[in-house]
Amino acid sequence: MKNLPINSELFTQNRERFTRRMQKNSIAIFVSNDEMPSNGDAIYKYKTNSDLYWLSGVTQEDSMMILFPDNPDPKYREVLVLVRPNELKEKWDGKRLRTKEAQDLSGIKTIVWLDSLDGILQPWIHLADTIYLDTNENDRKASLIRTRDYRFADEMKSRYPLHHYERAAKIMKDLRGIKTALEVEIIQKAIDITDSTFRRLLKFIRPGVMEYEIEAEIVHSFLSQRATGEAYGSIIASGDRARTLHYVSNNEECKDGELVLMDFGAEYGGYNADLTRTIPVNGKFTRRQKTVYNACLHLHDYAKSLLKPGITIAAYTDKVGEEATQQFLKIGLLKKSDVKNEDPENRAYRKYLYHGISHHLGIDVHDLGTRTEPVKPGMVFTVEPGIYIEDEKMGVRIENNVWITKNGNKDLMKNIPITVEEIESLMKK
Repeated sequence: MKNLPINSELFTQNRERFTRRMQKNSIAIFVSNDEMPSNGDAIYKYKTNSDLYWLSGVTQEDSMMILFPDNPDPKYREVLVLVRPNELKEKWDGKRLRTKEAQDLSGIKTIVWLDSLDGILQPWIHLADTIYLDTNENDRKASLIRTRDYRFADEMKSRYPLHHYERAAKIMKDLRGIKTALEVEIIQKAIDITDSTFRRLLKFIRPGVMEYEIEAEIVHSFLSQRATGEAYGSIIASGDRARTLHYVSNNEECKDGELVLMDFGAEYGGYNADLTRTIPVNGKFTRRQKTVYNACLHLHDYAKSLLKPGITIAAYTDKVGEEATQQFLKIGLLKKSDVKNEDPENRAYRKYLYHGISHHLGIDVHDLGTRTEPVKPGMVFTVEPGIYIEDEKMGVRIENNVWITKNGNKDLMKNIPITVEEIESLMKK
């Protein structure tokens, strides 16, 4: 990875958090993701398994993490499994981790090579009563491909059918939803890189610039600041294209008089930022653009004020919807009759705000975390209301990232320009 070394205590804390939740005399095994084939002899850029990274900090393919807190031999209570460095392969694909490097990175003392694992794993399995296996239980998962974690689960159950099996993902959803201070420190670094990139864009954007040129500036700025790259495909949507939530074509001209919605974030040290700002291409909001923008900013601030421990996402969404209704009446998008006659299952405001307001953020952009239980201290959320007006060919979204505290939240993006006045002033300079 391009980032500076991460404090291995972050991963040590994460392993301790997980092992405290394990049943007595149990073993947990986490495997890396597949290297996915593309076309010809090519493969897609490798992305490590998020749970494996959370536990170890390792991003290398063909890796495993084994946790066995009750192993009679203390040396093997936490084990990092890596592919053995191969001189010929390294001539083609680059250097692989050595023992000392892996120890420093992960904080794990015992490193085992993958090609010698079978002979020592089986006795550990025989000693254990319960086996924790990990699969992807992100609620947004849509792929039907049977990935390595599912295949590994099939293999283990076939070889050891009489053991008791538990879902590691159920614990992971709870733990990864609550960020430690060390994790937030890395998220803040990704946010700071995103902040400086946005300020760069305010000086760069002008009528006639192409959306892909803005995207190129983002990638250049990220990489020059040691980010791994984009947290996700940047959305650079000018004019009417801003109403398309996941617009990623980024191939049109930004024209005088239009707004451009930019949804982008840096990945740093395995953690992500997620920022959205909507700015005038020519540096000056029209009166109507300013009205809509300020209504969206009001919703943003209102939503942020609600995100405190104890509220559920359902209640939070309902409250933001009530406020959105009032704002849309105020700026002429809705009439009182629209509200009076609305369908409770498809409320009137949904015509202009048709997505969720917040999601968990962390190692994954749409990170693990509960959607049904009350918000808890330590969670990191996006806050991203939008207003999308088909008749006016306009879309506005404003997004910050907040860390939930004991009594409220901390806006991790509080230093990033957000008001009409701040944006216009910096674009003018």
